Amino acid sequence: MYTYDLLENGCYYLVKQEEDSPITLIKVTVETDYCLFIQRFDDPTQTEWKLKKDSLFDIIECLSDEAVKAWEEHYNAEDEYSEEEEEDDED
Repeated sequence: MYTYDLLENGCYYLVKQEEDSPITLIKVTVETDYCLFIQRFDDPTQTEWKLKKDSLFDIIECLSDEAVKAWEEHYNAEDEYSEEEEEDDED
């Protein structure tokens, strides 16, 4: 078991909240003395505060800058595709 205290502000991580939960991509966006503000890239994207002492089952990896860039290109392309699809539905 790990805690959120191990995560660094501004970094993207692949984590498992619990042993049987799916792998989730998260980003630490704000750090205070006792908490972290986490952005989760589920469907839909969620944000939440976590205590630094809250547990994580596994921190699989901290994504490299190259991996984040590749993921962002894919993620943004999906958003553009969804917007085009919505515009087509309106016509």
